[in-house]
Amino acid sequence: MSSTIPTIPRFKTLISSLKFLRDPLTAIRGNMAEYGHTYRFYIGGIIPATFTADPAFIQHILQKNHRAYKKSPIHFEHLGHFIGKGLLTIDGDHWLRQRRLIQPSFHRSRLASLTHLMNEVIEERLAKFDEEIKAGPVNMAEHMMDMAFSIIMRSIFSISVPEEQVQKMSGQITQIQAFVIQLIRQPYLNWWRALSGKTREHEALAADLEDAIRKMVHQRQDSGENRDDLLQMLLDSRYEDTGEAMNEQQLLDELKIIFVAGHETSANGLAWAWYLLSQHPEALAKIREELQQVVGERTVAFEDLPKLEYLSQVVDEILRLYPPAWITDRMAVEDDEFNGIKIAKGAIVATYIYGAHHSPAHWENPEDFRPERFAKNAKILPFAYLPFGGGPRLCIGNHFALMEMQLVIAEMARRYDFALEPGHEVVPQPLITLRPKDGVWMRFWNRKAYSY
Repeated sequence: MSSTIPTIPRFKTLISSLKFLRDPLTAIRGNMAEYGHTYRFYIGGIIPATFTADPAFIQHILQKNHRAYKKSPIHFEHLGHFIGKGLLTIDGDHWLRQRRLIQPSFHRSRLASLTHLMNEVIEERLAKFDEEIKAGPVNMAEHMMDMAFSIIMRSIFSISVPEEQVQKMSGQITQIQAFVIQLIRQPYLNWWRALSGKTREHEALAADLEDAIRKMVHQRQDSGENRDDLLQMLLDSRYEDTGEAMNEQQLLDELKIIFVAGHETSANGLAWAWYLLSQHPEALAKIREELQQVVGERTVAFEDLPKLEYLSQVVDEILRLYPPAWITDRMAVEDDEFNGIKIAKGAIVATYIYGAHHSPAHWENPEDFRPERFAKNAKILPFAYLPFGGGPRLCIGNHFALMEMQLVIAEMARRYDFALEPGHEVVPQPLITLRPKDGVWMRFWNRKAYSY
């Protein structure tokens, strides 16, 4: 039996595309108020698509019938053009082969060896942070982006890279992502971007980024050293069918993807963490109490993390309220149907993760910050919570990101008191990931009672 769902007319989508580009969350909120959690629309006023924030529909697309879908070319061909053909941007047999090759490097047990590298970076960055907070308010979105990029850089190469190079590479990735967003949301202007040289300009940025990574890989290979880091894990990985390693271009593409995906999620989650904890001192007090009971004065170790149950709940709630991967999409490779809704081969389906996370149908008072939602034995509807996606393409770095967020929050929560800068409004900005627009400006102070 066929089921009809509301459709936003093409002209209306086209007219509202600029508004959508400026403020997608508000535009989608208005659409859902008028059309419900599932409707049809036109991407950029051109490409027909189906939108859903229904967890059951999302689960159907991403998990139950995932073989009928592939990554949407609208998004990932653009990103793949600039970043390369790595796990995030490929599909089919190529993706499966790469996933099987790389998955073991990100297994939770393998990540234990990276904990000391993460803690090294945290200690180094906070030594600088101690000086910076004396000058006045700091933008925690920028600081957490620097922290997360430094952590992924150290986790890959296990060496300290010059600050200027870290800043340059991080800036290049940010510029490329912003350009890709423009390509996706206003496809009717892509001809102008090509003619004006904007496309070539960003291709040059991507080439420079790749060259920098290639040089660091060559330095490792020429040194003959064997280090306990992500690069070594990837260099040592072998395909099951051939017993061979990745060729250099494939290795570079995977490293670029790890750089892009490996710092963005954590950085944004951490920026939102300080904002939310500044508004909820009772949660901060519980974190500190738990740290004192479990860890005491020493640095948090890998084996401590499962015991920091409340801290884990806080991280989960941060990612529910502000999921970095706020929306994703798929393209049907064959005709499909869900509860009578027909999806034709070649059709795009946008799965609205932010909407599932904020649905009053699935969460009590969804806009409230309540870490206890994620207490042991809590009943959470499948695919109502999916900060790292779901199904076979669940983000391969989810354990890495969660571990990183716990380590950073733990160390900073016991070192500092903090408050949001008066008058500063924190607003979400949905790019490829959900960032705080205009940053998170705060004041930090070293705690007098650091020794508890």
